[in-house]
Amino acid sequence: AEYVVENVMKKTKKEEACTKKNYVVHRKDLPLSCPTDKMQLWNAHPKVYLPIEKTGLEVCPYCGSRFVLQND
Repeated sequence: AEYVVENVMKKTKKEEACTKKNYVVHRKDLPLSCPTDKMQLWNAHPKVYLPIEKTGLEVCPYCGSRFVLQND
């Protein structure tokens, strides 16, 4: 039972905000914001929306994270 509880917690845990510098996003993830909905917000910069649909590449003006849109 302990193993199952541990697995569930890992699946629901969000990643730390803006710790990686390169992110791949998919159309299903749009609209794109930094930090994303998959990131913890408690220690993040203010949320900013990035218009990645136009160019396929955006860089966050706050943290410098680079987002690349993958068409799938």
